[in-house]
Amino acid sequence: MLRRLHSEQPDSFAFTPANQAWAEAQITKYPEGRQASAVIPLLWRAQEQEGWVTKPAIEHIADMLGMAYIRVLEVCSFYFMFQMQPTGSVANVQICGTTSCMICGAEDLVAVCKEKIAEKPHTLSADGKFTWEEVECLGACTNAPMAQIGKDYYEDLTVESFTKLLDDLAAGKVVAPGPQNGRYAAEPKSGLTSLTEFDSGKTQYNASVQLAMDIKDGVKRIQGDEVPLLTPWVGKDGVVAGRAAADAPPKAPEAPKPAVKQAAEVKKEEAPAAEEKEPEVLKEARGGLPDDLKLLKGVGPKLEEKLNDLGFFHFDQIADWTEAEVAWVDARLKFKGRIQRDGWIEQAKRLQVGDETEFAKRAKDEGLYEEED
Repeated sequence: MLRRLHSEQPDSFAFTPANQAWAEAQITKYPEGRQASAVIPLLWRAQEQEGWVTKPAIEHIADMLGMAYIRVLEVCSFYFMFQMQPTGSVANVQICGTTSCMICGAEDLVAVCKEKIAEKPHTLSADGKFTWEEVECLGACTNAPMAQIGKDYYEDLTVESFTKLLDDLAAGKVVAPGPQNGRYAAEPKSGLTSLTEFDSGKTQYNASVQLAMDIKDGVKRIQGDEVPLLTPWVGKDGVVAGRAAADAPPKAPEAPKPAVKQAAEVKKEEAPAAEEKEPEVLKEARGGLPDDLKLLKGVGPKLEEKLNDLGFFHFDQIADWTEAEVAWVDARLKFKGRIQRDGWIEQAKRLQVGDETEFAKRAKDEGLYEEED
């Protein structure tokens, strides 16, 4: 599945005050310089607050953690638990489609979603209240088929009970999570065969269902003010346990910055750009016989053509590049950083004296290119 930023985005993002305090507390869990480790919990909190992860949310979190925007986007797009498109204002319905649920009727539940929500997954219903998707095993095989809606499981579903469940949620009615066929949890459908004394002492709901019923909302999203913010590793003086006061990380900004910075700008702030100096270039190859620059790892036909256009035809030219000259060439390539990453200069020094690198040998042996006469 292709995962990318949604075509329509809000203008800005800001955590609620309670969620901002929670996010700042998460950052203090990690050593100085390792704040990026908090990226997943902060993305999750943003999704809980908004229903999905927006581009402004990604940029806001990147600024909080001192990360380039693309790095946070990479995390968000990698994990399917992050929704990158708008979800229903009431709930996003996740239908388990793996083996146990599939053979017990998951396909019928998907059909209900297509009829009552939208024909295709990740598409808002006409009233904007629901979206749906099919997911891999959610680990409730004994109670198949089932769906996760919000943070709760709705199990032992039938077409009829699932349809009523969606109708009740759309109408704003309180629905009880858990088994929908009278089961208490995951005991045999025929009833208990052991520990029968449990029946006489059980409460009306199991613990997870009881939590939802206490707040009378089975699909509530976290806003940050539901429970006290516990940060026992932070003292009353604001110093994080195990750190000196001077090492305590600065507080993250409380509001998004007015100007949206691009990843390139973040990188520029992290390290000043190296001074550029144009290397010695040639108008044409010496004697009309250019070296085969494709023997350099990372150089293909198009890049070789680009290097020739810049005036580089021979390995000895590349082998002599200084740091400033590398910066000059790098600034004129579409994908920057590959000169150092692929080690062009080291390879060129060997190739110019007739030595053969491992890559060049493999390229010839496997026929990845045709040698020039």
